Amino acid sequence: MRSHAAVHQAVAPALYDKWLVVTILLIVVLGLLMMTSASIVISDKQMHQPFYFLFKQLIFLALGVLLGGIVMQIDTSYWEKWGGYLLLGVMLMLALVLIPGMGHSVNGSARWIGYGPFTFQVSELTKFMVVVYMAGYLVRHNNEVQRQLSGFLKPMLVLSVVAVLLLREPDFGATVVVTATTLGLMFLAGMRLRHFAVLFSLALGALALIAVSASYRLARLTSFLNPWERPFDTGYQLTQSLIAFGRGGWFGVGLGKSIQKMFYLPEAHTDFLFAVIAEELGLFGMLIVMGLFLFLVTRIFLIARAAQQLNRHYAGFLAYGFGLWIAIQFTVSIGVNSGLLPTKGLTLPLMSYGGSSILVNCIVIAVLLRIDHENRLAGLGIK
Repeated sequence: MRSHAAVHQAVAPALYDKWLVVTILLIVVLGLLMMTSASIVISDKQMHQPFYFLFKQLIFLALGVLLGGIVMQIDTSYWEKWGGYLLLGVMLMLALVLIPGMGHSVNGSARWIGYGPFTFQVSELTKFMVVVYMAGYLVRHNNEVQRQLSGFLKPMLVLSVVAVLLLREPDFGATVVVTATTLGLMFLAGMRLRHFAVLFSLALGALALIAVSASYRLARLTSFLNPWERPFDTGYQLTQSLIAFGRGGWFGVGLGKSIQKMFYLPEAHTDFLFAVIAEELGLFGMLIVMGLFLFLVTRIFLIARAAQQLNRHYAGFLAYGFGLWIAIQFTVSIGVNSGLLPTKGLTLPLMSYGGSSILVNCIVIAVLLRIDHENRLAGLGIK
């Protein structure tokens, strides 16, 4: 009979999902290419260096890979054990962001905390911590969630506090992602359909009320319905994005040849990166990006299902939560860029420019790889 070490050595090359890793690498490389193309003009104008944003993104990516390597050494059970405390910590950070002098404002939104150039967008970490907490809650209170109304009211109270803090920044996009991810997780946990319908209706109604409660959000909503009515005012960003889609055609105008990124389309390298992809790579490029994300989410869900089948329920809910988060965010981002959804600040995961987003996404991928690693060891009877 082979020893534990011999078994481990024999299976070591297959301890991670190679398709997941390859898909992530393709998304990241394509993201760096398109982000550089989208930012090169504004980077040269503002920083007098055409590759300023690329260099910063590479630095954050390197830090993210280093941080991810550390996170991969953490057993999944530790996230379950400390999930509640971590969520409290991030809620405290959200509160600190709102304190003048501690939080940093950009474009009227106070979402960053830190000092000088070392700032961090707390809402990105909030998405991660909410999933970590909810996965633990659904394991501890699974019967209550499936049978009783109180089972889903308790986490919604916690979520409401997080939502209030996010909306004070304001960050409506992060609020939508956190709410939708939480609802999706509770549905996968087996919540009764009538309870889910009530909760979904209440959440949708609350988000709709919030959307129309502020004048700037209402302006975005009305401009989304008919952006061409005020193309140089509230509808400007969406009309410029739609022009990019129209110019792209089947195969695009060519890499680096976008016109819209030349100060016509605001936030071309962040929130509206997909519009630049549409213009330069056309429908063909759009389908490749969407296909990569769909395949990524599918692999994540397969990891989650494998964990559930091995009775590793916390790891399963954690993976499902991350998969839902990525699916919701890239769907909303593409919907906003194409005019199917109202304009809100959401980036393409792993592709758009943003240090906080890249760092948190690297942590998410590291946790997913750890879950997959533990699944494979558990399947072999190795602990």
